[in-house]
Amino acid sequence: MNKEQSIRVSVVIPAYNIEGHIGRAIKSVLAQTRPADEIIVVDDGSTDGTAAEIKKNGGQVRYIHQDKSGASTARNTGIKAAKYEWIALLDGDDEWLTEKLQLQIEHLVRNPELVWASSNYYCCLCNENRRSPTVSPKQAIALLEGKEYFDEFFQAFPARAYGWTGTMLIKKEIIEQAGMFRTGQLLANDLDMWFRIAYRQGRIGFIPEPLAVYHLNIPHSITETHKDIDLLCDLIERHLHLSREHGRSSAFIPCASHMVCSRIRGMLFENDPTAITKLLNKFGYLARPRFRVLVRILMIFPGLTAKVCHMISHIVRFFNLRRQVVRRPD
Repeated sequence: MNKEQSIRVSVVIPAYNIEGHIGRAIKSVLAQTRPADEIIVVDDGSTDGTAAEIKKNGGQVRYIHQDKSGASTARNTGIKAAKYEWIALLDGDDEWLTEKLQLQIEHLVRNPELVWASSNYYCCLCNENRRSPTVSPKQAIALLEGKEYFDEFFQAFPARAYGWTGTMLIKKEIIEQAGMFRTGQLLANDLDMWFRIAYRQGRIGFIPEPLAVYHLNIPHSITETHKDIDLLCDLIERHLHLSREHGRSSAFIPCASHMVCSRIRGMLFENDPTAITKLLNKFGYLARPRFRVLVRILMIFPGLTAKVCHMISHIVRFFNLRRQVVRRPD
């Protein structure tokens, strides 16, 4: 057995009421140039035709049904059932490019000390025929500084060069050591996990080439459903505490700052001064002073600010000036 064959991969896909998308996700895994060793799809109590779509693949896919319990529980169910050492994750409304597993496994063979790895990916508004990498491959190569990994996940996070759920390939034992996905975590249950892994294993492999597609604006997705600012506040507060417990506070704080400032910038489109003020009051100390001052000024006339932000966004989109494809503001 060669080194590549020694890396055995279980793919875990949670699915809930996505009959129109789950077939695409499974097909993308089955089309891999290096086949997965097993594919587990956890149906989280779907009430539409999701189960029928999954079962069309017969014995190529291991189907598990559970009562509706949420994405974290569905992922945990799949991980616990997995036979193999490495776990590859994919959400049921997204997809992989055909060489994803092959390139990541070759990457792990070259870097045997790694216990998790990720890659660049495309964000796609496919109904508008628009997609782009979340970070330019050239920029990612520069950030890696000649290596194939980041010594510190918390270094990669603010630069958006850490991938996302659909690009993660992680040793099962590392997920278990971090405590599995947190049940009841309605927002960013994946990011919550990456932080907990990073407190223990900061070094993460990264491939600058996009290897997967993250589909934006999927109805009823977690990102679209759970936007309550209190959920973000709880996440940041909890990890400020956890990072101190693990002696990683100084490494985590730039990530907390990035989350706060990014969310505030997004909320400027939404004419929600109450939520912005709440974030500033709780976590304004994490942002630069000039950012805080600018936001306070913009909040004097929040309705006008939102209109101007939307106008600028339309101009940028019309002239194709934006480097990244992002979710269209509501």
